[in-house]
Amino acid sequence: MTDNTSPASEADDWAAALAEQTAASPEPAPAPAASQVFQQIQETASVAAGVTALDIARVMEVPVQLTAEIGRTRITIKNLLQLSQGSVVELDALAGQPLDVLINGYLIAQGEVVVVNEKYGIRLTDIITPSERMQKLAR
Repeated sequence: MTDNTSPASEADDWAAALAEQTAASPEPAPAPAASQVFQQIQETASVAAGVTALDIARVMEVPVQLTAEIGRTRITIKNLLQLSQGSVVELDALAGQPLDVLINGYLIAQGEVVVVNEKYGIRLTDIITPSERMQKLAR
């Protein structure tokens, strides 16, 4: 299946879907967007360490791996080898539970699956603060 949509039109579709969803369901004010958070970090770092805008711009271009995790499980190699098409593997997550969103293996948010133009996406529902991350590690 080929997709002839351009990246700009895909972005417009995502923006339209998000606007439609926001208008349909009033929710409490979301946490600051990632760009706002990074802007605050940039301003703080610039003042504290005399960092130039060019230095921050370099950091902003570093690619990271984003992973959405539904759940996990452990199985034996014997059970792994017995898997075939149509097999079901039970995960530790409950149905309806939010997905974990990880950046380079670190939990940073939770969200839910959305579909726009036959593609999956994630709508972030909760941003994990650094203090919350530390509390989860302590458990």
